[in-house]
Amino acid sequence: MIDVGIVGGAGYIGGELLRLLLGHPEVRVVAATSASAPGRRVDGGHPNLRGHTDLTYVPPGELPECDVLFFSSSGLGDLEKRAELQARGKVVYDLSPDLRFADPAAYGRFFGAAHPAPELLGTAAFGSPELNREALRTADLVTVPGCMATAGMLALHPLAAEGLVTGQVSVDGRIGSSGSGATAGEHNLHAERANMLRVFAPADHRHQVEIAQATGLDVVMSATGIDAVRGVQVVCRAEAAPGVTEPALRAAYRKHYADEPFVRVVAYKRGNYRYPEPKILLGSNHCDVGFALSGDGNRVVAVAAIDNLVKGGAGNAVQCLNIRMGWPERTGLGFTGLHPN
Repeated sequence: MIDVGIVGGAGYIGGELLRLLLGHPEVRVVAATSASAPGRRVDGGHPNLRGHTDLTYVPPGELPECDVLFFSSSGLGDLEKRAELQARGKVVYDLSPDLRFADPAAYGRFFGAAHPAPELLGTAAFGSPELNREALRTADLVTVPGCMATAGMLALHPLAAEGLVTGQVSVDGRIGSSGSGATAGEHNLHAERANMLRVFAPADHRHQVEIAQATGLDVVMSATGIDAVRGVQVVCRAEAAPGVTEPALRAAYRKHYADEPFVRVVAYKRGNYRYPEPKILLGSNHCDVGFALSGDGNRVVAVAAIDNLVKGGAGNAVQCLNIRMGWPERTGLGFTGLHPN
């Protein structure tokens, strides 16, 4: 049994980490921090945890030393405090954007300010089990990719690895309101967001940098907020390499994901769920990926769906933890999603 702490436990990602880790048979959650709600019960803000924990939030300065720490929010606003907190964990999983970009200029472009500690970039292992499993077996500092980035990477990885697409790739991301976080502003009130398809990044989105880093492809991305709470779906479009066939596409996806515990290839000829659909994945750590080839054979379309808070965040981090500790990757992550819901 290992002791685990969560830095920033009051948000949606923090809540998902608590939900998953409280049910993990090899883990004891010893602390969750909140600068805004110290002393308050964890299950006050996360009512689904009622009866499963008596934890109360502690101020960040009272975080005890832990075997493993999860950072669910950025620590770049106070680098000294970040370093102090990070030192309290032997193994650290950072789910914030702090360490994701290899290029400081890319960070500045998408966040509107220079990265305050560019020397930190490149110090963490890339937290994608499917793309970087061997490094995760020994990594003590891991940066977990963003939600739409995870979906985009997994949709495109087999195509990139097998040279099945060429030229620029367009990624169309769709995400529910929880992707904006628990403290999102007025524009994410239900009255303002319900019954809408809100294009909030029409030409560029920061996750395109992560997808490009992971796949080596030239990626541009748009993003739309959909009328849902949870869920991500990405639709990726690219020019097919000469001679690409549908059997070649299917073979590539099977080759790369046949032994993956959480990636399922979904590309059927009929049925209500012919292609990846986030609705049936809510609460699960699965990523469904699918593909199609245009009738003229010139264009490949890749689709992926996940729960943005689980495989797109907390679940992916727990999967990385399982790899690091030598536990079966499904440990604590067995929930399959619901149908119907």
